[in-house]
Amino acid sequence: MQFWPRRMIPKLIIALIAVALLSAALIYLLAFLMGPPNLPGDQATLIYDQAGEIIGEERGIQTNQWLSLDEISDDVIDSTLIIEDRHFFDHNGFDYKRIGSVILKNISSGSLQQGASTLTQQYARNLFLSPEKTWSRKIKEAFYTVRLEMFYSKEKILEGYLNTIYYGHGAYGIEAASNYFFNKSAAELTLAEAAMLAGVPKGPTYYSPLNDEENANQRQKVILRSLLHERRISETDYRKAVEEKLVYATMPEEPRIAAYFQDQVLLESSELLGLEPSSIRSGGYRIHTTLNRDFQGQLEETIQETIQDSSEIEAAAISMDSESGAILAMVGGRDYRKSAFNRAVDARRMPGSTFKPFLYYAALNYGYTASTQLMSKPTTFQLDNGNVYQPSNFNGYYANQPITLAQALALSDNVYAVKTNLYLGPEKLIASAKQFGISSDLPKVPSLALGTASVSVTEMTSAYGLLANNGKEMTSYTVEKIVDQDGKTVYERKSDKAEQVLDEKKTFILTHLMTGMFDEEMNGYTSVTGSGITDQLTRIYAGKSGTTDSDSWMIGYSPSIVTGIWTGYDDNRRMEVVSESAYAKEIWAAYMEAVHQGQPEDTFDLPSGVIGIPIDPLSGKRATPDCEHSRIMYFEKGTEPREYCTEHDDENELEADTETDSHPAEERGIFERLFDLFF
Repeated sequence: MQFWPRRMIPKLIIALIAVALLSAALIYLLAFLMGPPNLPGDQATLIYDQAGEIIGEERGIQTNQWLSLDEISDDVIDSTLIIEDRHFFDHNGFDYKRIGSVILKNISSGSLQQGASTLTQQYARNLFLSPEKTWSRKIKEAFYTVRLEMFYSKEKILEGYLNTIYYGHGAYGIEAASNYFFNKSAAELTLAEAAMLAGVPKGPTYYSPLNDEENANQRQKVILRSLLHERRISETDYRKAVEEKLVYATMPEEPRIAAYFQDQVLLESSELLGLEPSSIRSGGYRIHTTLNRDFQGQLEETIQETIQDSSEIEAAAISMDSESGAILAMVGGRDYRKSAFNRAVDARRMPGSTFKPFLYYAALNYGYTASTQLMSKPTTFQLDNGNVYQPSNFNGYYANQPITLAQALALSDNVYAVKTNLYLGPEKLIASAKQFGISSDLPKVPSLALGTASVSVTEMTSAYGLLANNGKEMTSYTVEKIVDQDGKTVYERKSDKAEQVLDEKKTFILTHLMTGMFDEEMNGYTSVTGSGITDQLTRIYAGKSGTTDSDSWMIGYSPSIVTGIWTGYDDNRRMEVVSESAYAKEIWAAYMEAVHQGQPEDTFDLPSGVIGIPIDPLSGKRATPDCEHSRIMYFEKGTEPREYCTEHDDENELEADTETDSHPAEERGIFERLFDLFF
């Protein structure tokens, strides 16, 4: 089928060209009317912790070592231009030939992974924009690029670029980088050193010789060969540079306090005030935050001590005040100098069984109790679409008999979870997760019960915070107050009464069920999932762990603090070393015990209409003195089991009283503590 007559094609092409020219003219007209963008000033913004101590100082231009273009060696300039933007002095801010090629690649891949940014575009991005790759950011970047090119000389733009570009390891600008890597001024760099540094900004994690010397050396040689090919250097210069053995000074850098947290503070402040991040950094603001420096230090130290130095595994963690949502400590990775990517906020990973509490909250709303039993055995599910699904338990262990909801949660039984999800319908689980504040896309599939969606550590920890604060709405945040350079408070967080978004009674019951992962009285066909850290805990916590092939999670809380830990590899490789899958739990246990040291033991508030009864974990019925194990479990009045357990007493069969006794006369060990805690 021919949609356009041939005679119309030339007219169509002319029309498209006209539209393109008109659009370009409009962009340049708007850029002209907007005038030159204000280059950031030197008014520092200060960031404070919750105690009022300064933890950071930010500037729009993040260097105190600004050099004029004349003070920078020609080798640095030539090396930078040859690898980043060899047509810099010939274009008007955009390299259209490269852009055309990249657009075709991006359209074919459906992403923005390929880039053709000129130095001007990169400078605009560094000064005025955040680094994410989105179409809206690209459009803003284009406007800033046009304005820079329109109102500033090429030399001014190049000078600004070289003084602000990030070279990794906390070094912004060529002078800081030259001092850090080689302990000399940028004017003193050799050709080999200049070429090495010029290759770093493309990706400091991959091209810094201190992170990956092989990658860095290869990129350096590409730059030197290009300089030779373009006749910027002689054959003799080339051979001498290639053969030069570089010696790195690696001057110690001042550690930045809570670096990932500070980045989040700047982003949050930017959103609160409706300004670009660069305007926040250079605006002379005083930003008061939620950071507890002692908690932050403890979290970083615990991660460092738990994970072996030789391991490439990454970690992310969030610790919040469970009443307000204030972020007390944050870790976005093991080494900010190697990677500034905040895995606690920006990474999306499968949460595994830490997703199950959202399922069981829905189940409690649809008639389940702690004593509800389902069969735990290998099961193949026939789905509506004709496919089959067969989940498996960890290590292939099954009870091969009915187990209670309480035990299913404590042992993390996957078959029980999938059966519950299919019984309720995946829509109920999705709705429940949304109630908890999970905003990520959730697939309507049976395996969602086992945490196969991708979510962030921040999302999950905030969601658990709703359980810790009795079901009240909670939003995580880092900024308490912002004061401008004139001393005027331009933002202050309000302490409004939190809305009740979850049922208080069911929230309490679920919290108590989640203490079961640490209670070895709940052991069944396998040990409770928290058995490896129980001996480290001196108080009652509620929580849930989760494991996938490439992720390990532990999220748990006391009435005052909720903390989420994730460990895994950035490239999603499998965790094949047994000790790696235990890191998250070990970090969580050590950190929570440390930050609660010396604090009174808080109690979860028992709502009216809920009663506690000693229950046999295996049968789900009322425990008797003949039961080998019993545990206080909580029920909404009227849903408690009436029958007494008879599995341990063949001679006596007891009938349930019409009166319920929620205060057993005698409790032992952890049960007495549990009973006291929840009453």
